[in-house]
Amino acid sequence: MGSKCSCCACHLCLFEYQTPVMLVISSKRLGFLFRLIELLIIAYVVVYVCWYQRAYQDQDSVISSVSTKVKGNILTNSSVEGVHVWDVSEYVIPPQGENSFFVLTNMIVTPGQTQSSCPEIPSEFTNCKSDSDCKEGFNEIRGNGVQTGRCVQYSDTIKTCEVMSWCPLENDTIIPKPALLSAAEDFTVLIKNNIQYPKFSFRKRNILHHINSTYLKNCTFNRKTDPHCPIFRLGDIVTEAGEDFSVIALKGGIIGIFIDWSCNLDFSEHFCIPKYSFSRLDNKNPENNVAPGNNFRYAKYYKNNESIETRTLIKGFGIRFDVMVFGKAGKFHIVPTIVNLGATLAFLSLVTAVCDWFMLTCMKDRDYAKHKFIHPDKKGDGVPLSSMESTSYGTP
Repeated sequence: MGSKCSCCACHLCLFEYQTPVMLVISSKRLGFLFRLIELLIIAYVVVYVCWYQRAYQDQDSVISSVSTKVKGNILTNSSVEGVHVWDVSEYVIPPQGENSFFVLTNMIVTPGQTQSSCPEIPSEFTNCKSDSDCKEGFNEIRGNGVQTGRCVQYSDTIKTCEVMSWCPLENDTIIPKPALLSAAEDFTVLIKNNIQYPKFSFRKRNILHHINSTYLKNCTFNRKTDPHCPIFRLGDIVTEAGEDFSVIALKGGIIGIFIDWSCNLDFSEHFCIPKYSFSRLDNKNPENNVAPGNNFRYAKYYKNNESIETRTLIKGFGIRFDVMVFGKAGKFHIVPTIVNLGATLAFLSLVTAVCDWFMLTCMKDRDYAKHKFIHPDKKGDGVPLSSMESTSYGTP
């Protein structure tokens, strides 16, 4: 008997057909919930997925190359160097950089250094009272040379250990104010940027089609009047970054030049244009800023009248400009479109499940549940067709 019942159950399971029953419920609360969830899903798909993320497109990241060319001259008249005209070969160091360039704005010059012995700069490690306080051959890591073992007079009241080094030693405690090369804010830089999106075989550069040589010789970037000019005044770059050029020129700093190539390639390539922005990258917080600014040392070597090797040591302060290119391009593709369309339909199908749960658990009139599921009779003849048709139930 049990075996026969099992066979019947398997038979019914294999040869059953299920079809949804449409149950129309006249309920303002349930109808409002149903339409609200549908509206939210459609708004999410249209606004966020399609408009903001452009999920119907295939995406590619930008590949970029950058070259820069700085122009400008400065006339200085200092007690150390005298009258001097600075050109691009002197204040742009090094002449060629990878996506960056450095412009000299201030400096401490120590002229006429030769290989000899001289008193060390005073500090807690180099001050002395007698030769016994100095050790011959000792090389202080933070010092300027190798000690000779002698304690010599540095000034009227201070004695320091003598060192073998490039003498006279540099004294970098006094920084010129205002900056010696503060006029560098009027320098200009031409930024040439070539980009490509390999997946879409798309190439372009920031010197746009309408820019000719005559226009290039006379234009300067201005966000309001000339936003497509690739020639930038350094003072304008620093101002756009929210800084004062005369202040940052004293000890130097790092400024970022950002070029955004985010493009929608479903439209004409003329709409794919670079967008420039600027920001200071180094830390300028005075409360937590050890070794502020940006500086380095370099020397100019020559031989004096006695054929002795001599050099002029320069501690240069300046602004490093880093050019950073980023962006993504998108173009319509059928595969992501179908994927997102299927995801949308799946979301919409959940609306009915949410409303069914709300109806069965939160509403007082739960008698609708018995109309939600219709089972066939024992003979398998099913229910009359009339009971499968749409039925409307109103709230009492």
